[in-house]
Amino acid sequence: MFPLKLPRIFPTLYCDSDESAAAPKSRAAAAINTVKSAMSVPESELKRWRRTFDSNAQTVVDGQKYLNSEQFVNAIAPKGDLSKIGRAQFATLFRVADTSKRGLVSWEDFVVFETILKRPDADYWIAFQYFDVDDSGTISYDEFKNVFNANIGPDAIPFDFDCDWVKLYLGKKNGAHVLGYNEFTQLMKGLQGERLRQAFKHMDKDQDGYIRPEQFKKIILEIAGHKLSDAVIERLPTLTTLSPGGRISYSEVVAFYNVIREMDMVERIIREATAKSKDGRIDQSDFLNHCVSSTRYSLFTPMEASIIFHFAGRGNPTQRLALVDFGQLLDPRWKAPSEEVEPKPVSSVTSFLNEFAHSAYNFGLGGLAGGFGATIVYPIDLGMQNQRTTVVGQLLYKNSLDCVRKVLRNEGVIGFYRGLGPQLIGVAPEKAIKLTVNDFIRSRAMDPETGRIALGWELFAGGAAGGCQVIFTNPLEIVKIRLQVQGEAAKLEGAVPKGAVHIIRQLGLLGLYKGASACLLRDIPFSAIYFPAYWHLKRDLFNEGYNGKQLSFAETLTSAAVAGMPAAYLTTPADVVKTRLQVEARTGQTNYKGLTDAFVKIYREEGFRAFFKGGPARVIRSSPQFGFTLVAYEYLHKFLPYPWAGTSREVETRLTSQPEDMAQVRARNALRILLDVHGDFGRRSG
Repeated sequence: MFPLKLPRIFPTLYCDSDESAAAPKSRAAAAINTVKSAMSVPESELKRWRRTFDSNAQTVVDGQKYLNSEQFVNAIAPKGDLSKIGRAQFATLFRVADTSKRGLVSWEDFVVFETILKRPDADYWIAFQYFDVDDSGTISYDEFKNVFNANIGPDAIPFDFDCDWVKLYLGKKNGAHVLGYNEFTQLMKGLQGERLRQAFKHMDKDQDGYIRPEQFKKIILEIAGHKLSDAVIERLPTLTTLSPGGRISYSEVVAFYNVIREMDMVERIIREATAKSKDGRIDQSDFLNHCVSSTRYSLFTPMEASIIFHFAGRGNPTQRLALVDFGQLLDPRWKAPSEEVEPKPVSSVTSFLNEFAHSAYNFGLGGLAGGFGATIVYPIDLGMQNQRTTVVGQLLYKNSLDCVRKVLRNEGVIGFYRGLGPQLIGVAPEKAIKLTVNDFIRSRAMDPETGRIALGWELFAGGAAGGCQVIFTNPLEIVKIRLQVQGEAAKLEGAVPKGAVHIIRQLGLLGLYKGASACLLRDIPFSAIYFPAYWHLKRDLFNEGYNGKQLSFAETLTSAAVAGMPAAYLTTPADVVKTRLQVEARTGQTNYKGLTDAFVKIYREEGFRAFFKGGPARVIRSSPQFGFTLVAYEYLHKFLPYPWAGTSREVETRLTSQPEDMAQVRARNALRILLDVHGDFGRRSG
């Protein structure tokens, strides 16, 4: 076993020991135990590291497994990284892990490297180790200069190591001062800015304060090419259009650099500002106003804002832009949709079939979700709205509790599910058509760039969905109501309850649509209220999509349930009338000739309050039913995605991507710090 180099974060491992003559293998094992104890590495994590090592270590020497440079990259590089850093560039970190400089990383080396990655400052610590060639724990002037020069190549823009900036950190004489770890981190943080200053001075031969576009592009490629998409890089020379003369000033170069350096903050401000904007778009004034309101100081200057909108607006910085327009600036791997996949001509038949298949997909998921929601709340759905004050004899139920007691006593638990069969048969197409129609109209009316839809279209989409569902809702509910009502009445009158088939035959086709006008009067406003309320609760109350936020199960359920409350209660009068029209009147009960007659007679005989009879019970039933239905619908879409869905135009960056293994994130960040020195860092050094 080769000797093990241990990181200086564990100083106790460097002290003299009487065990110096122990076998290297024993010392290595002891070192791992010390590392594990110092960092409190769980046994499960060590096992995970072991699985990663064993699955990638294909090099065997003297019966022991090792990682070569390529295998090491496979073990530590993030999967699906959203940066522009190539996987091969992670080999730069191999030098830090290969402590013995033998070109191989052992299991012990790998554990030490992974343990370093658990540090919160792992990115700077790895960069420090890379520059600390002699393992002294400090970095001298010569070390800094030699490592820098070894990694930038002969064609790079030269860097003056005798400048005042370097002397401030390392002294006026070579080797007069060495940098400890904390001092080194500050040097690295300011190094890119000093390189930018020197590079501009080097390019500005006549010292007039301007450089040519191609010179500006070369500077940016060297110090920040890995942070920009190809689309932005190609358009770097167009920065000349911001000022007359066809050249680029030092102020513009610094402003562009500041935008790159603060790109995470740029993205947060853009995401927040577009989310709060009424139309999902912002201009430069909106951007700067949000900067002032969300940061302690004005973080970005007007010139920097102009540069942001210049590159996002493709040369037109005055227009209002959506989040997707900023994608090319925010995401280093951004490509225009036409660049990602060569567009193929789509025939009208193919387009129609795709739309039909997508609607069928939504219809199927809507049916499943509707059945799930209906089953959960069906026991609540007892016919409380049919209780009248003008009934000869006695009231069937005095209140909700009395209703529950009598149904349980007379019919048992099964009584709470009487009529569930027809409900489930009808609820699938009912909910499916409502959800499908709403989604279809919203998708056609939605701005494809902002994902926003005007309130008028939201109301229309919901209302149309509610109106279309009546073709299934009315027959379903008239059968359900008669089954529920006759169950208790049959017990009181000693009659035998009739089944759903008997009721359907008795009503006939036209009879199944008795009360349809009242059903339309209820379902159209219900859906017109419900769907917009649901989407606005998700977006405005729980901030769905805000900086890439995805709602939890509880937040989605709450949004769906709360949206159902005003929709259910405000449409109760129409539901009361519909119920009266659909229930078969018994002896002594009022007969209603139609919608208007029902409204007039109910008001005259029972008063205005009768229109909201059963309103709370309706809220108690409808709110959770639609809550569980919508949650099921959304989760079905998540777990059973449409197989032929097109490419999403959402802007995915590190702020919105799924959390990765923190060790991989820190390894990537460490490489970024080194690449800030030069885009080819690590490729030329041995």
